[in-house]
Amino acid sequence: MRLAALLLLLLTGVTGAHAQNDPTETARLAIEALGEAEAELAAAEKASDRVAALTQTIRAYEMGLDALREGLRRATIREAAIAGVFEARRERISRLVGVLGSMSSSPAPVSLLHPDGPLAAAQAGMVVDEVVPALQKQAEELREALEEMRILRELQRGAVEVLERGLRGAEEARVALSLAISERRALPPRFIADPEQLQALLNATDTLGAFAEGLLTIETLPDSVPEGNVDFASRRGRLALPVLGRVLRGYNEADAAGITRPGLVIATRPRALVTLPAPATIRYVGPLLDYGQVAVVEPAEGILLVLAGMGQVYGQLGEVLPEGAPIGLMGGETLQSQAVLTEARQAGNSGRSETLYIEIRENGSPVDPGIWFALQDMNGR
Repeated sequence: MRLAALLLLLLTGVTGAHAQNDPTETARLAIEALGEAEAELAAAEKASDRVAALTQTIRAYEMGLDALREGLRRATIREAAIAGVFEARRERISRLVGVLGSMSSSPAPVSLLHPDGPLAAAQAGMVVDEVVPALQKQAEELREALEEMRILRELQRGAVEVLERGLRGAEEARVALSLAISERRALPPRFIADPEQLQALLNATDTLGAFAEGLLTIETLPDSVPEGNVDFASRRGRLALPVLGRVLRGYNEADAAGITRPGLVIATRPRALVTLPAPATIRYVGPLLDYGQVAVVEPAEGILLVLAGMGQVYGQLGEVLPEGAPIGLMGGETLQSQAVLTEARQAGNSGRSETLYIEIRENGSPVDPGIWFALQDMNGR
């Protein structure tokens, strides 16, 4: 799919040195990607498997918007750098403009006269021959810098409409996805758990880890659908993160309060889509303690993937979902286009105000998720 290839180029930085360093090129590619995402949204409304189609569309919007934000951020930095150079060289530039103006306005015969005679005139001419190219070079550099600043400002003005369409399209796709999931016929469950046992576990749980460990002890009815033959262990180190974002804290890394947790904290944007990195069976979805909406899925026997901190979760207990299936949305409110532009002008403000917490537990014990996920690819973004 052309859109997937375009987004891959945008987000992995392999569009060449020009695209990596040129904010206008980054933004141009992002705008093109968002335009194709609009077309995908229209097609997704007619797709037979609307859940899968809408999932791909939402991710396309998210990646395109993220790339456009990055292009605008680079444009803002570049404009500030040019303005800083102008400010530092203001007096020199004023003199340059004055010299160029006087040279262009002096009549040719007068320029050839010198009060000390022909020899002095010849010597002055030699000096002018040396100075003029340097002045012309500086003037050309000034012209190019001014033109670049004009292009950058036009880019930022033109981005408002693109951002508005992209943000609106992404939200329409999220709403459509929620509707499509609610209308989807129930997937055949792999097992059915005793609801009374599950409720008792919820009532007795005081930590996320204890709840996840307790899930493995709940009795279930025999499988009604054969378990898939996917070798989850072979995916170690190659799983994609469930959400588009950046690793904020690693395994057992202390936060500002000195608290450590045996999982990853991913900083992500409001309303970001959370998907499964591998086929898995839902063991629990719903609110849990102060973690917000939580999903606990089982990608392989004895292994649990815990996703906590979402604002909305999808799916039913026992459902077997494929890789890439949506499992929830992050909470928060999406920014409007003007707010995104303001965010781009504020250094250090990434706009990733939501956090997804990820744990992987093997036979009841937490392990470092970093050995399962391809973190180097995400952190390089």
